[in-house]
Amino acid sequence: MELNENARVDTSQVDDRRGSGGGGGMGIPIPIGGGRGGIVGIIIAVLVALVGGGFGLNAATNGGGDEQGDNTSLEQKCSAQDALKQLDCRNALYVNSIQAYWRTAMPEAFGEQYRPSKTVFFSQNVNTACGAADSGVGPFYCPADDLVYIDLTFYKLLADQLGAEGEFAQPYVLAHEYGHHVQDLLGTEAQMRRQQQRDPQSANALSVKLELQADCYAGAWAKNATGTADDKGQKIFKSITEQDISQAIDTAEKIGDDAIQQRSGRPVNPDEFTHGSSEQRKQWFTKGFTTGDPKSCDTFGSGQ
Repeated sequence: MELNENARVDTSQVDDRRGSGGGGGMGIPIPIGGGRGGIVGIIIAVLVALVGGGFGLNAATNGGGDEQGDNTSLEQKCSAQDALKQLDCRNALYVNSIQAYWRTAMPEAFGEQYRPSKTVFFSQNVNTACGAADSGVGPFYCPADDLVYIDLTFYKLLADQLGAEGEFAQPYVLAHEYGHHVQDLLGTEAQMRRQQQRDPQSANALSVKLELQADCYAGAWAKNATGTADDKGQKIFKSITEQDISQAIDTAEKIGDDAIQQRSGRPVNPDEFTHGSSEQRKQWFTKGFTTGDPKSCDTFGSGQ
């Protein structure tokens, strides 16, 4: 993967709340099983929520969400000549690419206009319209305020604990979360929630379908990412290689529910899946990438 050093990083698509305090942590326990405690248990608890759609949060609870960050430092950093050496500037540029793709792809594929969403960079904890959250939730999308949230230290956990060290794991994570934003705009997320209420026994299976569709949407973006440009028409990516796509697929496999359950010392139980197995996540990201068409991502269709 090679980013274009001439592309402008649009930091207005990010809300930098790092160091702002953010409020208290969620305190929501995540059962990990297997009798494993201490730091290993904490790590696995974080990984259980990996690349989620905000399922650890209570979307019916108004936890604030009106907090504003200060982008002054980020704007200065990302205007510098060496901006792309900075983790936060690269991630802001990934967000630019993902949203540039959906501005065109969503009307073409679904006949609906895309409404941009900001990504919130936070440290340790943050207030959202879905409730208070801490870094243990992992990256998530909150449909109540239409924002993506991420503590960028998550990538170190992803690399150190799961071995997903490749750089392309980062835009894959963000593209997955923006897939949830697209689902929110299209009404898919709300429809899925209503189905869960009507049929609680199918709640987990419906959650898996939503997550796999977000993986597929991420794959569709990856296929088209080299065609995305900044507001001046400069291409954002010079190239994306087969190795980059392999890194995304490797990440998708390592955060499958079965892989997380095994890593936590628990038996694999498909009834408890909320995001999909490693094979399913690989399959749907690959389908999105192979077709490059978000219309191919109908995980809710008959026979899926």
